[in-house]
Amino acid sequence: MSFPSDLEIARATALKPIGDLAYEMGLSADLLEPYGEDVMKVKLSAVERLADRPRAKYVVVSAITPTPLGEGKTTTTVGLGQSFSHIGKRATVTVRQPSMGPTLGIKGGAAGGGYSQVVPMELLNLHLTGDMHAVTAAHNLLSALVDDHLHRGNDLGLDLHDITWRRVLDVNDRALRNIVIGLGPKGDGIPREAGFDITAASEVMATLGLATSLHDLRVRLGRIVVGYTRDREPVTAEQLGGAGAMTVLLREAIKPNLLQTLEHTPVLVHTGPFGNIATGNSSVVADLIGLRCGDYLITEAGFGADMGAERFFNIKCRVSGEAPDAAVLVATVRGLKAHSGAHRIVAGKRLPAELFDERPDEVYEGAANLRKQIENIRMHGVPPVVAINAFPGDHPSEHAVIREIANEAGARAAVATHFAHGGAGAAELAEAVAEAADEPSRFELLYADEATLREKIETIATRVYGAAGVEYYPQAARSLDTYERAGFGHLPICVAKTHLSITSDPRRTGAPTGWTLPVREVRASVGAGFVYPVCGEMRTMPGLGSSPAAKRIDIDENGEIVGLS
Repeated sequence: MSFPSDLEIARATALKPIGDLAYEMGLSADLLEPYGEDVMKVKLSAVERLADRPRAKYVVVSAITPTPLGEGKTTTTVGLGQSFSHIGKRATVTVRQPSMGPTLGIKGGAAGGGYSQVVPMELLNLHLTGDMHAVTAAHNLLSALVDDHLHRGNDLGLDLHDITWRRVLDVNDRALRNIVIGLGPKGDGIPREAGFDITAASEVMATLGLATSLHDLRVRLGRIVVGYTRDREPVTAEQLGGAGAMTVLLREAIKPNLLQTLEHTPVLVHTGPFGNIATGNSSVVADLIGLRCGDYLITEAGFGADMGAERFFNIKCRVSGEAPDAAVLVATVRGLKAHSGAHRIVAGKRLPAELFDERPDEVYEGAANLRKQIENIRMHGVPPVVAINAFPGDHPSEHAVIREIANEAGARAAVATHFAHGGAGAAELAEAVAEAADEPSRFELLYADEATLREKIETIATRVYGAAGVEYYPQAARSLDTYERAGFGHLPICVAKTHLSITSDPRRTGAPTGWTLPVREVRASVGAGFVYPVCGEMRTMPGLGSSPAAKRIDIDENGEIVGLS
């Protein structure tokens, strides 16, 4: 008998009335705004209203450096959240909202998988409550104001060749990456080069994710830099008069969305900042609410621990003032075999047959990345737990190797089968996380606000990535000097690099040392509140693959969605 699809599993599950779920979390009706039958918005006043309640243990879920196979981080986050009810505890989960671009492109949905999903999965993956569209509208309003300002004389002196604010759309469309706008009669605008990013890559999205209140959001939006004058002076959204209207467009989007898992664990879904050039974490306000609604808050950080977890620690926690109690590092047998360099694995292609042979030595050979990611968590003073995400083709001897490596590196480890067995399959993991979270907290940030931008970059490169040093291209060096003079030097760093390697080269597996991190350019997300060095080619507008998921998605004779994965 074949294993049912995610959509079939999701549809076969009876949902708990969302009002009952909210009541169990301690959210009164006046803090909630129903959106249909199965989703609610949570008002921001919940942050202050719940502040006096006991604080949950704060757990971040990260992973080894991901391979084209995927390590199952979202599924593990959901499964772990479900598992606490099996050991007599209550958990809340916070995750990012999926972007429809990847959902309709090569990746498919991002609601978890198997018996560890967020539901209703169709709504989660497609529009939800419209937050993505609100971000798109707010971003593009500012884009329109930039070009209208140019059309009406450019009193602020924006340099047409130094306008950094593009446009966004929540689709995968490579033809929009680089365009020319303003063509046609004089009244149609000033011709110039421009382009589109995907909405998840918008600075407005990152700003929304890091704002702590509506007023804070308004202030942050006003600080957004759209470009520079010929004298390299920044021009902001406040100067263009756009921040107020942008805030109004985001007034509902700043409220987290309440959904549930297949086992009725509450899930706060909020914001979806890009993982390559932004934080790759769900919102601060969702975590501030979730931390007062149970015994544990489980939140997911994008990509490997060198990226999402490092940004969670040094950007998100810096903003929220909260300290994590434990971190989960998801690892798979096949992922570590991939890091051994013994297999050529290409996304969308058939996996090599030998990948499924019992080869514990190969797992051991690929363990350098696991060891380094454990170290990356421990250097922040956070107890790590390795979640061995088990697949049917694994062998016990291979799981034993991962457990041994984790223990030698000072981490707990547990095998989890939550994809096939839901929360019950991650009960051992929940016990290990609970033990780790009970250890005295020693959390510390990696660098001080007062450090220079170069010092912060070099700290991340050498300590987290294992680089020997950093090389700054001339354009990057000039930008860093400009940002320091403009007063941006206190901001944290969000390194934009490939997620496929702990280095800046996507072809390098494991955890290489002795290499140099090349910083090609540096950009400032002043509204969101970070500076991001660009260390490689970053695609901020994905393209569609040869067989996009959109071609398989349809409705059946009953009007039900089919083909969504």
